[in-house]
Amino acid sequence: MATTSIIGAQWGDEGKGKYVDLLTEKADVIVRFQGGANAGHTVIVKDDKFVLHLLPSGILHDNKISVIAQGVVVDIESLLNEIEELKERCGDVTTRLLISDRAHLVMPYHKILDKASEESLGDKKIGTTGRGIGPCYTDKYSRKGIRMAELLRPDIFESRLKENVERTNQILTKLYNKEAISHETILKTYLDYAEKIKHMICDTSIYVETQIKEGKNILFEGAQGSLLDIEMGTYPFVTSSHTISGGISTGTGIGPHHIEKIIGVVKAYTTRVGAGPFPTEDFTNAGTSLQDKGHEFGATTGRKRRCGWIDIVSLKHAIRASGINSIAITKLDVLSGENTIKICTAYELNGENIQFMPALASDLDNVTPIYEEMPGFDEDITGCKTYDELPQNAKNYLMRLEELLEVRIDTISIHPERNKTIFR
Repeated sequence: MATTSIIGAQWGDEGKGKYVDLLTEKADVIVRFQGGANAGHTVIVKDDKFVLHLLPSGILHDNKISVIAQGVVVDIESLLNEIEELKERCGDVTTRLLISDRAHLVMPYHKILDKASEESLGDKKIGTTGRGIGPCYTDKYSRKGIRMAELLRPDIFESRLKENVERTNQILTKLYNKEAISHETILKTYLDYAEKIKHMICDTSIYVETQIKEGKNILFEGAQGSLLDIEMGTYPFVTSSHTISGGISTGTGIGPHHIEKIIGVVKAYTTRVGAGPFPTEDFTNAGTSLQDKGHEFGATTGRKRRCGWIDIVSLKHAIRASGINSIAITKLDVLSGENTIKICTAYELNGENIQFMPALASDLDNVTPIYEEMPGFDEDITGCKTYDELPQNAKNYLMRLEELLEVRIDTISIHPERNKTIFR
């Protein structure tokens, strides 16, 4: 296995959690490299459903080490709640969890700013979850952020906290007409947090590199999807971090030459949560059918996911951006019962046929998808054990995707359960 990465190839919610969980069986170390508690991974083990937000999916295995690297912004309250929830079901997971001393902290004022900013946008909302992720990354890149390393030094932490709260109060009171906040309560709460997590904090870059040199199998786990990448996504309707494979190096401190297999997780259709352009969104009964059969509700927010057909143009964009060399398909079973399956192979923009994603969200919002149609299938495929057992029309669909994407589909998920997976 060596080093393998799992990258979402759409707008998130592709089902990465299941594949990370499956590959964890072969991994020694699982590393989360970006994002925050605004993302959720749903993993189903037998009859148990686990929804993870900050903890890497590998935390469900008691003989693996999970790492929250420096590219992640950490909401300690959320993290401790996750750890506590898992304690009854999986025991004390803190003995196998490491947190980077360079990871930035999501503070209470980040959440207040996030919600206030979103409210001020009116009908032009970005669709943020309100978890403070954007403001935390903003502080990070404006060099005002607070990291785990500062949290371990109470004197430094208090000084930085007071500066940030004073600056935040100027914004809250003068720009958003909100009440000012006090730093004293935050200080006490976070120093208490520090006592609970300090034994897990270390230089995770050194740890991961050491494991690689010792020949251990490393699995890099991302959150969200490639089309939400701050650089390559549908800006400004994106997240605040690098969700493509390049984010692994910046988010872990491990050189790109260490990143070998890059698996792109692709849902058999397309979904999106929140605002932003979505060329293949289906507003007919077909879109509603996909939403109902696929139980398309956000793992973190519970919001309905917008549903539509698979988009080859955006997938090629994601494949190029991350260097994806293997594809894992999810939710193929949801397409069962569809008489016709559509594949978007190009866009029409201002009368011109294009096969690339425009940089402007307004242009992408105005493209018309150009579809080719394939016969659907009615069979229940959740009991299939091998690729050959799949209905011919399901195989035809997968083969056509391979032709268009020029990347092999190596894995096919036919049900959320761990063992309902076909390996080719």
